[in-house]
Amino acid sequence: MKTLLTLLTTLGLLCAAARAADTPTIKATAANIPYATPATSRQMVDVYAPTGAKNLPVVFWIHGGGWQGGDRTAIQLKPQAFVEKGFVFVSTGYRLLPEVDMVTIFRDIAKGLRWTHEHVAEFGGDPKRILVMGHSAGAQLAALICIDDRYLKAEGVPFSVLKGCVPVDGDTYDVPAMIETAETRLRVHGFPMPKLGHRVKFGNDPALHRDYSAVTHVAKGKGIPPFLILHVAEHPDNTMQARRLESVLKAAGIPAKAFGARETNHSRINENLGLPDDPATKALFEFVAEALKK
Repeated sequence: MKTLLTLLTTLGLLCAAARAADTPTIKATAANIPYATPATSRQMVDVYAPTGAKNLPVVFWIHGGGWQGGDRTAIQLKPQAFVEKGFVFVSTGYRLLPEVDMVTIFRDIAKGLRWTHEHVAEFGGDPKRILVMGHSAGAQLAALICIDDRYLKAEGVPFSVLKGCVPVDGDTYDVPAMIETAETRLRVHGFPMPKLGHRVKFGNDPALHRDYSAVTHVAKGKGIPPFLILHVAEHPDNTMQARRLESVLKAAGIPAKAFGARETNHSRINENLGLPDDPATKALFEFVAEALKK
């Protein structure tokens, strides 16, 4: 019993240390900045910037949470990693299902990006060099906002300011394919449909499923930025979604690369971004360096 208690205590300490390592060691330069009028508590951004920042490239980060949860403060190591490399990091919030519908979420993201374009220079960022990133649901939002130009056009933000997009382990760049895949797997094995599955979140209209899919809106000549699509290599659904998006972008002549991270999972691929020896982080900063040359 004593040995078991010692083991549990040790595991608890290790878990606490891991959580501490995920906590940024820098504080926001400015927090709780509203990007809408009036704004809810979720329609705000936090900005992280190096001391004396001037004309630095900008990362616009979109959190995950299944469109129903998550928060802009759940950013782990990313602000620290990007600030140390000479970036301004902006983390955005947005309203959630079921309080608002999916299109309202898209519009919130566009409004947050508009605020970034209009005000990031006040914090030393370059409004003409913005990289958009997001994890999970945030990956779908990042990809869509950088491909379907209707939302940024409505906010007066040109695609020309977007220098790259990095969606992280999303599963809904092609919503109809994800719905069919998930529901077929359950049906053939005799399981009931999920109460909070993608069909519930995205609605029952197949036309809207296509409209909410980034792959639907890929086209030449729109100014869509280069893409690095990070995904968990061992996850078949997210891998196929990443490869599908990569293929559609390349067919339109847009630089795109799907990078599968191994020996990780949906949470860790996000939590580990910023660790110097993390393969996905290395791929990320290589991509960013190349994207900013253009």
